[in-house]
Amino acid sequence: MKYLFIHQNFPGQYLHIVQHLAKQKDNEIVFISQPSNARIQGVRSVFYQVPEPAKGLLAPLGELDLAIKRGDAVYQTTKTLKNLGFIPDIIIGHQGWGEMLNLQDIYPDVPVLSYTEFYYHSSGLDVDFDPEFPADEMLPARVRIKNTINLVSATNPGWGQTPTLFQHSTYPDWAQKKITILREGVNLEKCSPNPSIYKSDLELKDFVVKPEDKLVTYVARGLEPYRGFHIFMRALPRLLQERPDVKVVMIGRDQVSYGASLESGMSWRDYMLKEVHNKLDMSRVHFSGQVPYNVFNSVLKRSDAHIYLTYPFVLSWSLREAMAIGCPIIASDTQPVQEFIANRVTGILTPFLDHDALTDRILEVLEDKKLAQSIRKAARAEAERSLSMDEYMNNYETLIDDLIHRRTPSLNLGNSPADRALQNFKK
Repeated sequence: MKYLFIHQNFPGQYLHIVQHLAKQKDNEIVFISQPSNARIQGVRSVFYQVPEPAKGLLAPLGELDLAIKRGDAVYQTTKTLKNLGFIPDIIIGHQGWGEMLNLQDIYPDVPVLSYTEFYYHSSGLDVDFDPEFPADEMLPARVRIKNTINLVSATNPGWGQTPTLFQHSTYPDWAQKKITILREGVNLEKCSPNPSIYKSDLELKDFVVKPEDKLVTYVARGLEPYRGFHIFMRALPRLLQERPDVKVVMIGRDQVSYGASLESGMSWRDYMLKEVHNKLDMSRVHFSGQVPYNVFNSVLKRSDAHIYLTYPFVLSWSLREAMAIGCPIIASDTQPVQEFIANRVTGILTPFLDHDALTDRILEVLEDKKLAQSIRKAARAEAERSLSMDEYMNNYETLIDDLIHRRTPSLNLGNSPADRALQNFKK
């Protein structure tokens, strides 16, 4: 079987499926991306030239300009592949950045599977969710323009796939009819509980968590409001005051992955430290930055209370991994999280905007060992039922096979974790 993958970054969210397919005999995989040093055995990397942004364009028009340029660059790259004799059985790629725009002109008879990540809304989801950061009057107009590539891609030939009910629901009704909810899995062996880790020190450079310490963890790609960083920071003063045995580890970079940067150029970490620094014992708070996966994994396995907060937006992989590890999770009661966490079964849900409520819930988990242990066991059990990487790969191959053989795919592949957790709890 011949596969053509396309993603701005190699391998992007296609790491697991590409590795899985590359291990199978007789598969030929070509991956088009921007230049990268990453390599996967059995995968041929082909790079397209990174386009230069146009000067002086407003943000949504600048994004559209770059998307069109990426589409042109990938068109030329794909045309060369075809001229060299490469005809894929299926094309798989992310449709949000423009690379997939013109593929039907090169391979009109090849099925296309697009990753449909998120359809932007000018109200009701992330844009106007946090009253602390009100939108300017022209933001709704800019958000509508951001959907241009989404809309063109949705009218192109092909099928879509998205990992959650929430993400599926963001798309217009007419588009949802061609998007499969393909629920993602995690490596249940790597992400598994390890009770013995509590018996020894956890060392993060010069920051040490002793066996007698209570560890509260927070993870986000970027320390920013979209992932509730500001809320968590405001929860810390009372938490540290009431529990002298608590230490806090925050994993994430000083960057903005989603939402707006501060006009001053200051990082959100510096901004929030300016607000709460005098109220914190900084000897008990550690900002680790970006860490290797094994360090991330160890920190979660040692966690006594793991915090996951998000606007109504795309869910982080780290929540799935935290469930599989069996963390006692305290998470925001926002739509994407509600799909995964059954309140007081596989985690505790708390109002996103209420930092006092977050502190209360963290203290509750730290003080109620029976509750914490119940959440640990239920989260791990739910991960084993509905977050299996093997099941995810099998469902992915089913979707691919349906498209290659011109069968209409199922709109639902996998199970919604929170629904199943509640069903089992009621039994």
